[in-house]
Amino acid sequence: MASRKPIKARVSGIKAFFDHEAAGGIVLVIAAVLGLVLMNSPASSLYEALLETHVPVGLAPFALDKSVLHWINDGLMAIFFFLVGLEIKRELVVGELSTVKQASLPAIAALGGMLVPALIYAAINWGDPVALRGWAIPAATDIAFAIGVLALLGDRIPTPLKIFLLALAIIDDLGAIVVIAVFYTASLSWIALALAALGIAALALINHRGVTAIWPYLLIGLFIWVCVMESGVHATLAGVATALAVPLTPAPGHTESTLERLELAIGPWVRFGVLPVFALANAGVPLAGTTAAHVVGAIPMGIILGLLIGKPVGIFAFSFAAIRAGLATKPDGATWPQIFGVAILGGIGFTMSLFIGMLAFTDVERAAEIRIGVLLGSLASAFAGYVFLSCVTPASAPPKPRP
Repeated sequence: MASRKPIKARVSGIKAFFDHEAAGGIVLVIAAVLGLVLMNSPASSLYEALLETHVPVGLAPFALDKSVLHWINDGLMAIFFFLVGLEIKRELVVGELSTVKQASLPAIAALGGMLVPALIYAAINWGDPVALRGWAIPAATDIAFAIGVLALLGDRIPTPLKIFLLALAIIDDLGAIVVIAVFYTASLSWIALALAALGIAALALINHRGVTAIWPYLLIGLFIWVCVMESGVHATLAGVATALAVPLTPAPGHTESTLERLELAIGPWVRFGVLPVFALANAGVPLAGTTAAHVVGAIPMGIILGLLIGKPVGIFAFSFAAIRAGLATKPDGATWPQIFGVAILGGIGFTMSLFIGMLAFTDVERAAEIRIGVLLGSLASAFAGYVFLSCVTPASAPPKPRP
């Protein structure tokens, strides 16, 4: 019996780690660092060759032949966007965004957090029309990373402030989805789009008919994903469209809704599988020959300053104005310095910023600049936000001894 205790303790420790809010962000950082190390190690050629390997799926003439990197960015990330869509719908229907009053502060803050970084990037890159395509890169917030850093401070942070950051990041993602659909769509295939529209209509029909089984939504969602991939619109948006049709009513024999069951089922796979794989595949920046000029170039500096300065200034200024104007209320128990600290964490762009950067530019040189800018800006925002919040938030008082 004694020999089993260390194993049980180890299993308990692993479970506690993966149950912790910060775990997803920690795994994400580890994967990104590993990608960076692999790209700058003797294994770099193997790393690149693996990502460029083509993997056909399906049977001719309907087979899809894409590289591993393409399958990750268009396939696995569709699952991430599906989860984001589920979170958005749940919050809009029954969660923290279900009323105008609840949604007003994070919505206004998210608007400022997208506008100001985009303006900073555009101002720095104004003379280069090609570089201006990346204006949306610093406008995104990484939910897993930002929430993970905030979770490191534990119960020192008021719960309403945590909810504010979560709602802000979700609305930010919704804004990023709109930006991708409108500004980063290639030439369109109207036949493929029409077929995707038929799929969406089928989702609406089965939702209207009260279908609560999971498999019809996933099957039709897969059809929509293939159609959207072939249409020229980015395939990941199919994940959002599918998620918005999933019902918030329980299936027979279940207490949770179909949406909640899906969210619980795929959440861990996304946090500890999809996002780390994306980071591993996209964070690899070749550092050989990199000089200070590459870091202070217009594109990386636009991203770094947009994330590190634009995000907190935009989020805090718009939040302050909304609260002072009576359009929103300050999170209970939160101080203005704490709100500014959370605004700094909004500058952690990482996953979504890398993703938008990949859509904005395809050439190797600019891809490296984007990754450098996103990595430096996100890490600087994470460090600055954690240190600032640690300084302005008192440590939890120890429990008083019983008399």
